[in-house]
Amino acid sequence: MKTESGLFLFYGGLVYNHKSRSFRDKDLVVDAGIIKEIGKIKPESFRGKKVNLQGKHLFPGFVDLHVHLREPGREDKETIETGANAAMAGGFTEICCMPNTNPAIDHRGVVEFINNQAKSHLVAVHPIGAVTKERAGSELAEMGDMMEAGAVAFSDDGASVSTAEMMRFALEYSKMFHVPIIDHCEDLSLATDKKMNEGVVSTSLGIPAVPAVAEDLIVARDLMMAEFTGGHVHIAHISSGRAVELVRQAKTKGISVTAEACPHHFTLTDDAVKSFDTNLRVNPPIRTAADVAEIIAGLKDGTIDAIATDHAPQAIEEKDVEFGLAAPGMVGLETAVGLVTTFLIKKGYLTLPQMAARMSVTPRKIVNLPLPLFKAGEKANFTVIDTETNWTVDKFKFKSKSRNTPFHGWQLAGKSFGVFNRGKWYRNEEN
Repeated sequence: MKTESGLFLFYGGLVYNHKSRSFRDKDLVVDAGIIKEIGKIKPESFRGKKVNLQGKHLFPGFVDLHVHLREPGREDKETIETGANAAMAGGFTEICCMPNTNPAIDHRGVVEFINNQAKSHLVAVHPIGAVTKERAGSELAEMGDMMEAGAVAFSDDGASVSTAEMMRFALEYSKMFHVPIIDHCEDLSLATDKKMNEGVVSTSLGIPAVPAVAEDLIVARDLMMAEFTGGHVHIAHISSGRAVELVRQAKTKGISVTAEACPHHFTLTDDAVKSFDTNLRVNPPIRTAADVAEIIAGLKDGTIDAIATDHAPQAIEEKDVEFGLAAPGMVGLETAVGLVTTFLIKKGYLTLPQMAARMSVTPRKIVNLPLPLFKAGEKANFTVIDTETNWTVDKFKFKSKSRNTPFHGWQLAGKSFGVFNRGKWYRNEEN
């Protein structure tokens, strides 16, 4: 994928101001990756590369807190390079990769491997270390060592932290490093071998199903552990309306908790599973319209702090099977902006400044990444979004190595026009 570097003028766009939380008509001169000037600049007199951003919005570079890159171990599904390319095409300048690789990201060596593989890409890749060795739930991993190597958070994603005692230890250790435990909330005694959300639809289809309370129980447990330890718990891919309310109540009590929601959990309901499209098999499952409404309300009022994709590439042979046999997960990096724009912005649930908060500003705070400022002397790190473009999702044009999306053929509004980071500009090929 072609990127450019050098001297640029980005003109005609609306630039995010972090102090006023609004967008202002500004132009940017960027040279060697550094913002040299910001204001109103005449393009006619500029000698360098000129990029017309008329009608487009410049956000601080989007961050995805929840990405599965599959490398090392399952490079047939995704590699660090192809995942970063998908992020770049989707409008993300930084992504955080989950530790359920093979071997797991449970020691310094794997963290360093990922950093080395990703160091030259426009998209910065931040490893998330495992909470326990081999994600087996029995012994804490070397958190301090991984932090020194560049891990930004810890998670046993794919499963909950095994016990309340282990979560206690994890929160106590992570508190010392001022990083969160990213929490996949699922009581396996209720969820093992279950394939979709329990309710009217699962009963009619005869598919083994997991009740939402399987999520709620672990959310409640770990909110209490966060209160007890003072550690920071971040609830991953929240999908239950009751879980949203539990997080809301915890925040009013001053518990250190943040949460993320995925586009498929605020755009789809379990009614869609009637199609038996295996790309709808995800974990946690797609739930009811009532759950969707609660997630949107949580995003609107700030109970849910971030939008993350849970980008989970799967091989064709793992999806081209019966619904109950399909591996869970869908790719999400290249459809997130369109789904957020179409279902949240265009419907009036979120404003564009709130989009900046949920996809850039707050995700950075959660994992202690600096916020890029549109200011002379700062490193340029931004995402350009065209909120008015309309496009059709075509999985065969994805930069990801995998194609497992239920959104193929959907008509969406809003798309990344391009991204700038690490001294490089990428303009989407269709622009």
